[in-house]
Amino acid sequence: MPLIRPLMIAAALAVATPAVSEPASGNYLAARSAMIANDYAEAAQQFTRALVRDGRNPVLLENGLTAYVALGDLDRAASLARRLTETGTNSQIAALVLAGDAAKRGNWDGLLADLDAGMTVGPLFDSLLRPWGELGAGRMSDALAGFDAVTGNQGVEAFGLYHKALALGSVGDYEGAAAIFAGDAGTTIRLTPRGIIAYVQILSQLEQPQVALDLMEATFGANLTPQIEALKTALEAGETLPFDAVRTPADGVAEIYHSIGGALRGEAQDAYTLLYARMALAIRPDHIDALLATAEILESLDQYDLATEVYDTVPRTSPVYYAAELGRAAALSRSDRTDAAIEVLKRLTESHGDIASVHIALADTLRQTENFEASLASYERALELIGEPQEQHWIVYFARGIAHERTDRWNDAEADFRAALDLRPEQPQVLNYLGYSFLEMQENLDEALDLIERAVEQRPDSGYIVDSLGWGLYRVGRYAEAVGHMERAVELLPVDPIVNDHLGDVYWAVGRSREAEFQWHRALSFITDDTDPDDVDADRIRRKLDVGLDLVLEEEGVPPLKVANDDG
Repeated sequence: MPLIRPLMIAAALAVATPAVSEPASGNYLAARSAMIANDYAEAAQQFTRALVRDGRNPVLLENGLTAYVALGDLDRAASLARRLTETGTNSQIAALVLAGDAAKRGNWDGLLADLDAGMTVGPLFDSLLRPWGELGAGRMSDALAGFDAVTGNQGVEAFGLYHKALALGSVGDYEGAAAIFAGDAGTTIRLTPRGIIAYVQILSQLEQPQVALDLMEATFGANLTPQIEALKTALEAGETLPFDAVRTPADGVAEIYHSIGGALRGEAQDAYTLLYARMALAIRPDHIDALLATAEILESLDQYDLATEVYDTVPRTSPVYYAAELGRAAALSRSDRTDAAIEVLKRLTESHGDIASVHIALADTLRQTENFEASLASYERALELIGEPQEQHWIVYFARGIAHERTDRWNDAEADFRAALDLRPEQPQVLNYLGYSFLEMQENLDEALDLIERAVEQRPDSGYIVDSLGWGLYRVGRYAEAVGHMERAVELLPVDPIVNDHLGDVYWAVGRSREAEFQWHRALSFITDDTDPDDVDADRIRRKLDVGLDLVLEEEGVPPLKVANDDG
């Protein structure tokens, strides 16, 4: 799969859809509300009920089929899409569904006839669909000419080349496919991991195992997933890898949905790219990348139960089973089923205990539930498996440092934070955490401010980091300097109780008592049941409102505020 520029793809997909008046019914309104909430099961049910009363309404039909695609039910979606086209409505979504349905059933002549009759998803999609349809109908020369036509269009050349290479591979022309992937035609395609795997399989078929191994080493390095590790092991054992990246024209159509959908990720709305991922998976249920993409998009739409259902379909024998289980655990955790997530991860450490990311995921989940002590053992095991750490492993040291700090092992925590900075010297989260920790302990104050100032340089729009700088200046008695930073932090985080409380203290320190009281009142108003009392103490704020900050500090046995700043 090639890497391309998504904005060009979005333009190449554009197709006009005529405006149709919306129906007025309780079921329709309930369905629309469900769609806004991404509750596709409820939406499909409500649209179906509305269609009982108004079975030829284009709006109901298009929205209903969209809901069914989002659920992964191609059969029902295709039925509604056919009914929609019978109304004379030109619908991009209906075309998206009918094209995939035809490919899944192997109805290539029907698919090509529909394209000739004007059925369209969009220029790029159509231009890739037709040659796969020609290949399915047994006309290889027409198919290759179609892919070449895509290659001639600026901005989407990579799509034409990639799909042409897959088509050649699917019919056994590995030399032709390898020439495209190698850039022998004059254009080099930047491949995603899926594309690299396809190229590796082709090289293996051409009896070039060492070239394939070198390609894998250059692409993936030493940190191999089980899927890549399995390919490497097979090549080193002298085995010939089967070419299964695309086995049939239907697989090729599934690849259209996957490659275009992947290009749109981050550019189009998740609810829209979900349709592409679902269609790829409906046509080719063993398309693991489409499966993982579907589940990830569902998670981003807060549809954790649907995401979990998708992850559950990955068989234990699959080399990406561990990745699916990591995704399932994340979905469970985000849906407040943390105990179930931890249980999934614990079982995964038993079945895939040689993978560092599994232990990291368990450690992170335990840490997020404030089971810091238990998380430390998992972080330790992960780092043992990592061996020689690379730059990207800073996050593991940082996370373990937090766990050490929360279990009162400051020396170990500081060592981890500094190790994280050794790997990524100007990482703002680490700079801020270490600097703020020093401030709270009233140690290394000069270094603390330097660390936080460097963090602010990296993240000037981070309210929490700007707050750290303002609070740090306050803690060292540089009150006037602190004011501007604290005011900026409140601009960035206007409803955060901690930041508003800090600004109140800073205002008090420079003699702006009325404004201080206003900020303390604001801080109180923003405290909720979810606010950690260790971060902001409502009773302490009320006491400051009653007697002022000076007396509160005296009651706490803390030195009073300086009468004036050192700089006057």
